[in-house]
Amino acid sequence: MTTINTYLTFNGNCRKAFEFYRSIFGGEFSSISTFGEMPTQEGYKMSKNDTNKIMHVALPISKETALMGSDTSENYEKATFGDNFSISIQTDTKEEADRLFDALSENGKKTMPMDHTFWGSYFGMLKDQFGINWMVSFDTGTQ
Repeated sequence: MTTINTYLTFNGNCRKAFEFYRSIFGGEFSSISTFGEMPTQEGYKMSKNDTNKIMHVALPISKETALMGSDTSENYEKATFGDNFSISIQTDTKEEADRLFDALSENGKKTMPMDHTFWGSYFGMLKDQFGINWMVSFDTGTQ
């Protein structure tokens, strides 16, 4: 079953925001990692300021949904509030991920083409023709 979650982007205060959300919704983070935990990538130079920023965090809200987020890094645009969220789609198949990514990006902008990632997902990001940010993901460990 395909699921949709909200993904929030912050300018360095993601950890503080998610600690606040956790105090309200309860539970534990199902995932939390920093940019400093990323493996070295060719052509990517990480700023010392980004090392402790949140690369990804997920706080389950129900069995099917989670509130997710990250900080921006100095290598990306700063988050503009009102435009600092994405709709995150998790699919059951790689083919469905490609279909949704291609359909949503028509007349829009592919900001990160679909590709396999170091965290084990087939993942891409786009802004659709209406200015809405989307993340499309297929967990490659489930197929």
